[in-house]
Amino acid sequence: PDLFFMVNPEIINKSDEFATCQEGCLSVPKQYAEITRPAKVWVRYTDENGEVLEREFNYLQATCVQHEMDHLNGKLFVDYLSTVKRDMLIRKAQKVL
Repeated sequence: PDLFFMVNPEIINKSDEFATCQEGCLSVPKQYAEITRPAKVWVRYTDENGEVLEREFNYLQATCVQHEMDHLNGKLFVDYLSTVKRDMLIRKAQKVL
């Protein structure tokens, strides 16, 4: 698998094209929603050896990278939803717990 470490990742560019993926998260158990994000992102980060790298991520990988970077900024996928839909998913997740 293509596993790698990203320390202090920063999105340096985003495509004008968007992609919609169904996202879920352990922070909101067993709840999923369609989220639209840029289809491609270019990220600058430091690897585990201290080297600063830039890498392009496309479609599903781009979604995953953006999702994880949102966590670093205190944001969850439900924050992209309307208030009504977000509250509904959070209530459902609370019932699961």
